Amino acid sequence: MAIEEPKYSVVDNDPPFELRAYEPLILAEVKVSGDMDLASSQGFRLIAAYIFGKNRINEKISMTAPVGFEEKSTTIAMTAPVGIESNQTISTVSFVMPSQYTLASLPKPLDERVQLREVPATQKAVIIFSGFYNEEKVKEKTIELERWIQTKNLQVAGPPNFARYNPPWTLPFLRRNEVMIEVRAR
Repeated sequence: MAIEEPKYSVVDNDPPFELRAYEPLILAEVKVSGDMDLASSQGFRLIAAYIFGKNRINEKISMTAPVGFEEKSTTIAMTAPVGIESNQTISTVSFVMPSQYTLASLPKPLDERVQLREVPATQKAVIIFSGFYNEEKVKEKTIELERWIQTKNLQVAGPPNFARYNPPWTLPFLRRNEVMIEVRAR
């Protein structure tokens, strides 16, 4: 079964790295808290419910790949007299919507946590890897990608985003994972 992926062209190919030019797209995304596994699971369920018909017209939307994951840690200062700081990780989990839709034609989510957002054409530096993933492996691949970006004299224009392309039952050596970082167009 073929699953639609975002449309892009490869500008530079230096395996396992690529520089890609992506066409505009629409994301359905949610912001969730927790570690990578908990946030991914919770975010996936919320968006899956939306595409499986939990929307204002009960329309099913085709599944696409990849499932995106972006993590952002924030430090929150507690009020006096406690004087404690708390680190909270807020992650964004996203699905790319099928290209046949526009923002106006997509059904509106029933769950207000699911947000729809247009993303303009972008360039992204990407590292591709297979196998299982965890937070440590994603951080390791992010560092490798950041080093490659430096060697290519590219300017970072956004935070790292982890992308998974396969369902959980896919054999590890067949899995496709990527870390992507938006860069300024050449």
